[in-house]
Amino acid sequence: MAVRIRLVAIGPNGIPEERIDLPPLAALIAEETAGLYRGYPKPWVGYLSVEGETVVGSCAFKTPPIDGRVEIAYTTFPGHEGAGYATAMARSLIAIAHHEHVAVIARTTPEANAATAILEKLHFRRARTILDADDGTVWEWDLSPVPEPS
Repeated sequence: MAVRIRLVAIGPNGIPEERIDLPPLAALIAEETAGLYRGYPKPWVGYLSVEGETVVGSCAFKTPPIDGRVEIAYTTFPGHEGAGYATAMARSLIAIAHHEHVAVIARTTPEANAATAILEKLHFRRARTILDADDGTVWEWDLSPVPEPS
């Protein structure tokens, strides 16, 4: 059964754009996200992932698009892992990017794990191994080409 989440944008002040109860981890992420995304235009911001009234994770575009592509990132909060939330967050970010006709990439640690399984399920292909300034050696994944504007 597919999970149903909604993404709630985190505003430049660190406050979610919808009134939701924030567990401590979500509040910390919202606060940290404010500093990262000041000046980034929507939709290229950070989001909280909410199912019903429960915050189950967070996801983001790491920057606005660069050279027609954007990197996604997502995490499921403790106690909510393994239920499909990470896949749902990735799908939601992909839909936003494709609506804007932007290609999607992702980066993972260079080993098979839950994150790589999600990307494979969503039809990403491992494209290259690179040295990331923040994360060291990572695998970079590309999603199939972006649909052309109609």
